[in-house]
Amino acid sequence: MTAKLYDLSAEETQSLPVDRLAMLVLAHLVETREWNEYNFLNSGVNRRVPDQSLRCWAEALNWLISQNAVARNTPRQSNPQAIFVTRLGHRVLREGSETLRATARLDVDLHSRLTKVRSQFLMGEYELAAFAAMREVEIRVRELARAESSLLGVKLMRKVFGDGGALANSGLDAGERVGIMELFAGAIGTFKNPPSHRQVDYSNPTEASEVVLLADLLMRLLDRYSTSADSTGPGQHGA
Repeated sequence: MTAKLYDLSAEETQSLPVDRLAMLVLAHLVETREWNEYNFLNSGVNRRVPDQSLRCWAEALNWLISQNAVARNTPRQSNPQAIFVTRLGHRVLREGSETLRATARLDVDLHSRLTKVRSQFLMGEYELAAFAAMREVEIRVRELARAESSLLGVKLMRKVFGDGGALANSGLDAGERVGIMELFAGAIGTFKNPPSHRQVDYSNPTEASEVVLLADLLMRLLDRYSTSADSTGPGQHGA
């Protein structure tokens, strides 16, 4: 968005969705080096911005704070109105609002084995996060199937989920078993090795977040095997 906050008419300000208006507020805070929430809103008063528009400004600022793009309690500032643009906020200005939306996608209870992946994503390491998430899936599959370390990637998935494989569920019909095998093989084959597979743009935070969420789903499917693997042994999973 190329418009500036002060350039908007009252109608434009009040009609913009809060997230789009927030991007203009964020750019304004950086450009003017504004550090005080009260002064920010008061600057609109001085420019005779209508009260309803100022309420929209306040909504946008509070939305930025809720998204951790702006934070209160500036270091070495005792003023309770002090604010500052966070590291995430500066990254959002460089990369676009998509970064915030992608980050919000991962604001869920991810599988415990993907905790470090979320940290990588929040640091902007999208490629590493996507790769690491799928690598954890592969590691977990190998653990549950007690497969050899030399068996990797798609070959591993097809062996352990295929007919007679350690994780093949004999309680499912053949079509479902094939579906699960192809789900795991396709996910690993497409997303685990970025240098070899470019179907996804790993610099795109939204797509990278979806890869992490796919890994989360696969991990939860694998959790179904963990109990039965301990009690029945590999290759004996029932319905």
